[in-house]
Amino acid sequence: MLAIFGGMAARAQAPPPPSPLLPQPTELHWGAGRLPLKTALRLQIAAPAAPDPAVRPAALRTLARLHSGAPARPAKTPGPVLQIRYGRAGQLAQPNEERYSLRVTPGGVLIDAPTGLGVLRALATLEQLPRFGKTGRYLPEADVLDQPRFAWRGLLVDPARHFLPVAVVKRTLDGMAAVKLNVMHWHLCDDQGFQVESKLLPRLQQVAGATGYYTQAQVREVVAYAAARGIRVVPEFDLPGHAGALAAAYPRLASNDSIKAVPTRWGVLNIALDPTKPTTYALLDSLLTEMAGLFPDPYFHIGGDENDGRQWRHNPLIVAFMRDNKMLKAGTADVDKHQLQTYFNRKILALLTARGKTMVGWDEILGPDLPKEVVIQSWRGAKGLNEAVRLGHRALLSSGYYLDLNYPAATYYAADPLPATTPLDMAQQKLVLGGEAAMWSEFADSVIYESRVWPRAAAVAERLWSPQATTQDVPDLYRRLALVSAQLDALGLHHRRAPAQLLRQMAPAGALGPLTALAAVLEPVKEYKRHFQGFKYSTQTPLNRLVDAAPAESEVARQFGTAVDSVLAGLAAPVRPPALARQLVQLRIQLLRWQANDAALQPLLLATPALSEYAPLSTRLGALATVLLERLTQLEANQPAMPVWQLTARAVLDDAQLPAGQAELAVVKAARRLAGL
Repeated sequence: MLAIFGGMAARAQAPPPPSPLLPQPTELHWGAGRLPLKTALRLQIAAPAAPDPAVRPAALRTLARLHSGAPARPAKTPGPVLQIRYGRAGQLAQPNEERYSLRVTPGGVLIDAPTGLGVLRALATLEQLPRFGKTGRYLPEADVLDQPRFAWRGLLVDPARHFLPVAVVKRTLDGMAAVKLNVMHWHLCDDQGFQVESKLLPRLQQVAGATGYYTQAQVREVVAYAAARGIRVVPEFDLPGHAGALAAAYPRLASNDSIKAVPTRWGVLNIALDPTKPTTYALLDSLLTEMAGLFPDPYFHIGGDENDGRQWRHNPLIVAFMRDNKMLKAGTADVDKHQLQTYFNRKILALLTARGKTMVGWDEILGPDLPKEVVIQSWRGAKGLNEAVRLGHRALLSSGYYLDLNYPAATYYAADPLPATTPLDMAQQKLVLGGEAAMWSEFADSVIYESRVWPRAAAVAERLWSPQATTQDVPDLYRRLALVSAQLDALGLHHRRAPAQLLRQMAPAGALGPLTALAAVLEPVKEYKRHFQGFKYSTQTPLNRLVDAAPAESEVARQFGTAVDSVLAGLAAPVRPPALARQLVQLRIQLLRWQANDAALQPLLLATPALSEYAPLSTRLGALATVLLERLTQLEANQPAMPVWQLTARAVLDDAQLPAGQAELAVVKAARRLAGL
């Protein structure tokens, strides 16, 4: 094997090609050779006495993808080899389990790792390496040394608001494995539903699982599927708040009798369990015992967020309990809901500890009297994470990673659990486990869910895996995100095909092209503004409007912004670069297309009731294009923008910024830069 895999350092080094890898590895060195993929690689695995059952199936999946489904060659046939060496099976919940080295030479591929988990990460890297040459696909010669920056790199999957069938969950796990995310945080219980079968408490699925729930067999199937890809599954059952579904199924848990059915509206409903009744803990003991048996991971999430205590304060018996137990705000006679929630948390912690589980909760549960073994997940800001570790808790960051806010990938990429400016000392930094992207699904059903997660979640994956110093180039991130998006499409994810299918379904005859052109420059309004723009949503509202087919981040708009910045830089240069003339022509062509698109699309929008609310956006895009075409003429002729033109252009751009149908034009910021406004 030394003859096959040795000698890279002695080869002449070609200029390094742009890396296709995402996440970026710790170390990457390119060689000058290549390994053609015309011949299927022969698999050799040097396994320990107790092999990792995930390794061989994962290697066979990789070989099938590298060779378009062709099976691996028999073990003793001559030719290039995929050789895998590892020391033991990986332990999913332990740190330092995912290191690996990967070497590709013209003679074959060698993966070496301490554990089977490291092998799985190396295989994910290998699948991103293939390139196309004149004679077909090949692997470039490369040497990779790699390990994750953070041990906990998660994605929160929320089927409690819109149920996600097992097929969607499995595709999500495939996407996670491709970019080395390793924790699926499964948010299975909320006000609007309880999504797991309980054999002990069947009313949970009978009453609160009406939109769909996972049988226990399906839960085990998903857990096994995740483990085969090196991914842990951490369940969340939100307690004591967000308890509408639990209270509807078992009213004796409730703090009052106002909940008659599972809530169907969105928002913070302030429904909480009664933490003063022994019967509450008896039922939760049964539930948590049963659920803990379904999920082998040592961590168990109990939520704990967004309980403002109003139901407790309005219940005289609960208020009396707080007074009797001295749960009062310091220096006052006012009852303190936080002390009561801490009392509840301690009870739940005892139940989970007895079942070998480590409790995780959102940052609202944090307080100086909370036991330090509880892990804190901060969603409200880095301040919560820093406070948690200062109090001795291990902590996770989700603030800055909420994908449902519809921010661009660059925004999520900028968030860091341990930024260069962190105020934490080295001992405190060791308590930061990592972070999680979160995709809350009020506005993402099973059809469009993947388009709201991918490829932006890959930006979070890189932030949590790769060295901080090598992940500061945002344009290069986007270059590689495009490659990952294509890879995920080839893996079978629906982040591209589902929105395209929605557009085909809603487009009138002859309108698909113009409607697609408009949708490509739209984005859903940011944050949670969809709740407050005149359209009332519930669990029953279909997500089949143009805003749902629009991308979470418009790639067309991003590329337009890049082109605008390049043109402005060229115009400002002392000597105009040769590429400027071509860039100006391309920009003009794009604007002419948008200008013409409105004329083609407007009659069809107005004649289609389901689309007519988007007619203003089409009009505004056309008007914006007209203004920018005038601006290009001024710039090409070195003419200043006259005050009258500026006044008109500003009015057009201000109008273009207005949302319609809960969507907005994503090109307005770049348009303002080009217009000088």
